[in-house]
Amino acid sequence: QYGLVFDAGSTHTALYIYRWPVDKENGTGIVSQVAACTVSGPGISSYADDPAGAGASLKPCLDKAMELIPAKQQRETPTYLGATAGMRLLRAQNSTKAEQVFAEVAKVISEYPVDFRGARILTGNEEGSFGWVTVNYLLETLVKRSFTGAWTHPPAEDVVGALDLGGASAQITFLPGTVTDDNSTGALFRLYGTNYSIYTHSYLCYGQTQALKLLLASLHQGSPTPQQISHPCYPKGYQENITMADLYDSPCVHAPSTPSPAQVLTVTGTGDPAACSSAIRKLFNFSCGVNRTCGFNGIYQPPVRGQFFAFSGLYHSLHFLNLTAGQPLSLVNSTIRQFCTSTWKKVQEEFPTRNKTHLRDACAASSYTLTLLLQGYKFDNTTWPNIHFIQQVADVDVGWTLGYMLNLTNMIPSETPQRVVGLQRNNWVAATVLLAVMLILIFCLLTVMCCWKNSSGYESL
Repeated sequence: QYGLVFDAGSTHTALYIYRWPVDKENGTGIVSQVAACTVSGPGISSYADDPAGAGASLKPCLDKAMELIPAKQQRETPTYLGATAGMRLLRAQNSTKAEQVFAEVAKVISEYPVDFRGARILTGNEEGSFGWVTVNYLLETLVKRSFTGAWTHPPAEDVVGALDLGGASAQITFLPGTVTDDNSTGALFRLYGTNYSIYTHSYLCYGQTQALKLLLASLHQGSPTPQQISHPCYPKGYQENITMADLYDSPCVHAPSTPSPAQVLTVTGTGDPAACSSAIRKLFNFSCGVNRTCGFNGIYQPPVRGQFFAFSGLYHSLHFLNLTAGQPLSLVNSTIRQFCTSTWKKVQEEFPTRNKTHLRDACAASSYTLTLLLQGYKFDNTTWPNIHFIQQVADVDVGWTLGYMLNLTNMIPSETPQRVVGLQRNNWVAATVLLAVMLILIFCLLTVMCCWKNSSGYESL
């Protein structure tokens, strides 16, 4: 059977096509990813003033899915669209426009011969929790089938945490060593007969795109010259003009009391890694209350524990600098510092085929990733090696979409899968011998009957 899930993120939308065998007992590791299709254009929240455009943008990927899924199975294919932080922000800003966007995407998907089961906005905790389910499902850390066919529960220490960074929000989810003190950051799952009480929190406006907008606005508001912005995270020699409207177009970024939308601002890169890190740290409030552990902005978080898999923006920001192969923290720091001192000319010469916006933001993105992980989530030199930066597990893209589909199609049961009932080896041997003896006796009986018939016929003749 096949399943489709649209990941309608803040910066782009992607369609994931999954497949699994219907004639096998449900277990781990049986879902495979057939394909992933990136929708052209920005995320659906960007179509607030053109809802029909949001629906139309999905058609090429839906057409591709129809080519891959056999026609006789299309109408049985469960199809979902889940929207994340981009649509959360739009709903908070203008709920009517958010509903119009959803109506248009639902209308387009419903035109295709699939079992469309709705479009909705995931909460931040759902996004974090389903990402955690995806990673552990693919790693077979929730339940595993042994070579004898028995289902076994790996120890709780094998369960890994999940770190996700989107365009508008950041999620951290893991199995804490203690009971969480804050119900708003907890989630309870019963998977394969085992209860998992996980810690999860989503930081809205701390996704990479929105964080870099916050950074630019902060630099503007701290600039001695209102029309000039010196950006320490942009390469030295980079320059661009933006308008106040472009800078303050997000609900995450609070505009000055009297912004002039048409005013043009000149942004100049200075390539200063120390000043870049300092400016990024100002986006966070790292202080915690008395006798309380926290991540940042006063949000409760128990100490990080166990192994973590980091994906999405966390992977991409460091992979650009070849820093996702388990390098020590000291090397990661020095590599980012060195890159952040590069001139705009040098960066373009080293990466001639790269998108210029990505090149401009590479220093800021990697520096932000480090600040989020180290000062935000409180990883340190000791726990840094526990973070594994990945894009896929078992050829499946890691994110919340697989966990979301598994949950809604009830493919992860709440109880342990039943062991296949069968005969043990000694019983198989005995049954085989008995069957052989019976076949020999039947053959002998048939031979005797044939001989008797031939003899009777000869005597009567």
